[in-house]
Parts: sequence; structure tokens; C-alpha cells
Amino acid sequence: MSSNLSHTGRALLDRRGFLGRSLGGLSGIALSHLLSSQRSLGSEAPIRPLIRPEAPYAARPAHVAPRAKKVLVIFCSGALSHLDSFDYKPELIKRHGSPMPGSEKLITFQGEQGMLTAPLYEFKRRGQSGKYVSNLLPNLAEMADEMCFIHSMTARSNTHGPAENQMGTGFTLEGFPAMGAWVSYALGSEAEDLPAFVAIPDPRGVPQTGPAQWSAGFLPAVFQGTAFNAAKPIPHLARPTGIAPATDVASRDFAKFLNDEHLKRHPDDTVLAARIASYELAGRMQLSAAAVGDLSNESTATRNLYGADDANAVKAGFAQNCILARRLLERGVRFVQLFNGSYAMGEGVGNWDGHKTLRKQYDVHGPILDQPVAALLKDLKARGLLEETLVLFTTEFGRMPTFQKGASGRDHNPKGFTVWLAGAGVKRGFTYGATDEFGYEAVGDVTTIYDLHATLLHLLGLDHERLTFYHNGIERRLTDVHGRVVKEILS
Repeated sequence: MSSNLSHTGRALLDRRGFLGRSLGGLSGIALSHLLSSQRSLGSEAPIRPLIRPEAPYAARPAHVAPRAKKVLVIFCSGALSHLDSFDYKPELIKRHGSPMPGSEKLITFQGEQGMLTAPLYEFKRRGQSGKYVSNLLPNLAEMADEMCFIHSMTARSNTHGPAENQMGTGFTLEGFPAMGAWVSYALGSEAEDLPAFVAIPDPRGVPQTGPAQWSAGFLPAVFQGTAFNAAKPIPHLARPTGIAPATDVASRDFAKFLNDEHLKRHPDDTVLAARIASYELAGRMQLSAAAVGDLSNESTATRNLYGADDANAVKAGFAQNCILARRLLERGVRFVQLFNGSYAMGEGVGNWDGHKTLRKQYDVHGPILDQPVAALLKDLKARGLLEETLVLFTTEFGRMPTFQKGASGRDHNPKGFTVWLAGAGVKRGFTYGATDEFGYEAVGDVTTIYDLHATLLHLLGLDHERLTFYHNGIERRLTDVHGRVVKEILS
């Protein structure tokens, strides 16, 4: 029996061993190629933003040439019914009062379902595109030719909190960075004296998940959103009259000198550098933030366009928030998140959660949303801002084509709903995807929130698969391990 060891003690390969190891190696190469082609090995390295600790807000280049420079997200809290607003279903009207086929044992979020219920608002063709939009939002309907509709959006949860989280952060769990935080981390700010990311809560209060919608999560804290509200203007912290201008300048210069000297003694302390940068931005904001929130110099015509002086105080407050959003975009804020609806006033009362008496609730909420947002779109277009701003209008999920048993409202439905985009980089007057004949489930070109986020980042010049942050042993990203750019909607 021959030995497989040489005189040095090292293993010798016979023919069988050689072939076995060769086949194993070739299999490994093939598997590596397969995984690489699917990016399972991260074959393309993450692209780390070059962030200078002493200037974390400095503008940074995108991965590729961007189509959009800024983003405005309009979020309707409570789940605006797509079936009563943007998704026209003639069969739902035809089959009104009948059982939905296959729904005999269907139990949704709040319980058993009743009969199919036609839209509670009349749909009409709008603009040159002929897009059907309901009379719930007549002013927004006039802007249909500017909108790019996605009717096949789906969500992972039928519960408001987790679904809000997914739309805002990509994950149903809390603790993850918001969309705007990822964008700020990647691109920095174009405004020297304003944050890169601003959230504007509804006058009635914050969404159900509150500040999680503008949190930086595990990203550096400097990239979290700053909450503004037109109803609570920031006081103008100008120089007191008793202090001479030269003294004021000298004081600020001396404070900067002390900070610079402190940094020299701790050159590797990035936390210290970031903290100083944050304080310096806060100092600059004392003047700029007060100015951007001062709407007194807006013309009467502009205020009337938005409804900023409406007798309905909530509508007037939301209209003022819409004007604030435009002013922030004008001044270089890169990501503005505008909220409509809040849970502070109770379920359905201050938001779009229409379980019990949908028509009664939406008759209140519709006018609050409609005129101000339509005016915002018109104003952005008139000022040339729509050419460089991507607008996303969304909610957390859809609603059922049936009424709930024993109620006059629709239950939660994450299986299919509508979002629309407008402005930089997307087609105008365009429709993508579809739900079934009743509007229950996405069936054509099904789209996920991951796809929506990937597309948003793409329009900003960012590769969603390579924009990552290493956290707890994982290369995290906004789209998790999913998502594709919806190229069909790109102009």
C-alpha cells in the first residue's frame, strides 16, 4: 500500500485527489461568478461619501449626473384611499353592493368585510392626458398632466406605524435612517445656513411614528432632519441694539478661534468636529431660519393661491406649511418632507384613516390637502423649481374596495395603492402599473417601496445598491437587499 506522504510529510496528490480538488475549485469559481452576477458578494464596492468631520454638511458629488437636485415628499398620514382619489375602477361602480369574488372568508386589519362599494366621489377625465381623477381633490385633478402615477405600489404591513416606517425609512421596524437622512449623508447640503433635510409636520401634530420619520437612525446624528412649522415661527435672533456690529463680529470670530484651537489639540476627534459644525450651523440658522419662516413678505396673490388665510384654521396652517416648503426649496434645502394628517386628534379625525364614516371624514380632509398642494405644484412650476425638484406624493398603504361590515368606511389594504411623482426626471401625464378590476391587489408591473426608494435615489444620481453604511456587522442601505429602479417612468 503506497503512502500519500512525501519524505517532508506533505500530502501528495494522486490522480483522484487532483481531479477532486480541481472540480471543487471549478465549482467554487462558478458559484463565485453566479453570486457576483447577483451582487450577493458585493462585487461592486460600496461608495462611501467623503465626509469631512469639520464640514459634514459640505456638498458632495453624486455617483452619476443627477436628474434632480432636490426632493419634496408630501405624505398623507392615515392611508388615503386610492379608490376614492386616483385609481378609477369602472367594474367597482358596476358591481357596487355585490360581494367581492373570493372574499367570503377574507379578514383584514379590523375584521370581516362587507360588499363592494363604488367610489364615494365622481371620477372625471382631466387635462390632455385624459387621466381619471376624482372630485375629492378637484384642484390637484387640474394638475394631472404634471403627474406620473404608479398604481401598483405595495407595502409590507397593514398597520399604520410599521407601514409609515417602511415608506419613510425602508424598514417596518424603528431605528433606521429616514430617506432624507440617507440623502443628506450622501450629498450634503447646498445651503450654507439651512439644514439639508427639513420635516414639516401637519398643523394638527406629527404622524403616528413621529420623529422616526426624520430620524438619522444609525447614521451620524448630523444628518437627521430638522422639524420646521410655519405656525410656530422661529424667533429672529438678531444682534441686540446695544451691541455694536464690530463687537458682534469680533465675538463670533473669537468663538471660532477657540473652536479651531480646540480642534488642533484633538485632530482625530471626529465627534468633536461634527459637534462644532452643528453648533456653527445652528448659529447661522438663528438668522436664516427666522427669515425663511417669515411669510409676511409673500404677496396677497400667493397667499390666496395657497389658501393661507382661509377661514379653516387647519387648512390655513397647512397652506402656510406648503409655502414654507417652497421657500426652503428655493433656498437650497435638498430634502423637504411635508406631512398632511396627524393622529394627535384621534383615529380618522385628523388624518385619512377612513374606517367608519369615510365620506364624512374625507369631506373635511380633502379641502385641507387639495388647494394648498395644487398651489405648491403650480408655484414650483411657475418659478422654474419643478425642473430641478422631484415631488413624491404618497401615503402608507391603500384601502379596501369593500366597506367594513357594519361600517361606512374602508379597511387597510397594503396589496395595492397609488403614489404619484412630478417634476425632475419623470414622465408627465403618465400611468404605470395597475391594480385588479376592483382595486384590491396590484397585478400589473407590481412595484414595491424598495423600488420607489431606488428610483428616488437614482434620480438624485445615487446607486441604491452602493450607498451603504456599515452598522452592527451589516452594510445597511435604504433599500435593504431589494429594489430596482423603475426605469419605465423616467423621462
